[in-house]
Amino acid sequence: MKNRDQKLQQIIDWAKQNPDVRAVLLTSSLVNPLAPIDDFSDLDIELVFEDLEPYKHDDNWLSYFGNPIAKMNDDEQAFDGFNAIKMVLYDDFVKIDFKIYQKEKFIELANQANLPYDWDIGYKILLDKDYLTIKLKRPTYTASLIKKPTKNEFEKLNQDFFWDVTYAVKSLARKDFFYAKFIIENILRTEYFIPMIEYYIGLENDWKVTANKHGRLFENYLSPSDWVKIKLTFAGNELQENWSALEIMIQLFCKFSKKIALHLNYNYPEKLAQDISNYFITIRNNSSPKSEDKL
Repeated sequence: MKNRDQKLQQIIDWAKQNPDVRAVLLTSSLVNPLAPIDDFSDLDIELVFEDLEPYKHDDNWLSYFGNPIAKMNDDEQAFDGFNAIKMVLYDDFVKIDFKIYQKEKFIELANQANLPYDWDIGYKILLDKDYLTIKLKRPTYTASLIKKPTKNEFEKLNQDFFWDVTYAVKSLARKDFFYAKFIIENILRTEYFIPMIEYYIGLENDWKVTANKHGRLFENYLSPSDWVKIKLTFAGNELQENWSALEIMIQLFCKFSKKIALHLNYNYPEKLAQDISNYFITIRNNSSPKSEDKL
């Protein structure tokens, strides 16, 4: 992306001429060989300042790189050790996430035995005026790999999923559409279904792959038939469509969970899964379907 490359060069040139800036790093997807990259990929820039305060509390410097049309700041909370974050979308549609450090804090992190998550994913040193990165270890690119669950993590994921399925079932039976969508999408899918898919993919690939954020790479690792079924778990505004989508989600969750349990010698809650499936079927069958019911 030409605009993104131009922005990156602007930042480097500005940093070279600015005595307050002591180091600049590029991180995240653009320097991670496992990450997908396209024209929408952000620039993730880390800046190290001799005196951070003027840049932390005054955003005027962000206009050196273009006209911001939207900004999001977090100047109070530190993430992974950096002192502040400033996310900017410019009018040429390039988005930059700036993580900014006080020099002393950066040195402390750079000298640690283990790289912070953001750096282990990948980094490239664009500027280092004071050799601050001399002890910075090379990234292993393993931080984002799917991690094998412990026995307790796996069993809890199963217990929580089947328990919360009951809330989705009751909500659909009541035609309580807002709550049903919240439970299915925010809870069942995000907290349980996606992690179970990740574990399944990790198992199938010897725990040496990443699915990226929120399943962005699921299609790359799943069979065509499983991928088609997963897409069917996304329902629209028809009540019966949502019943069907939830049924498919339960079936896939059980399929993936059984295989993981078998290969890792973990416990699969066979009776719980069957009882909840029976509960689902009974409540669905006893609910009076109406074609006009919509979400």
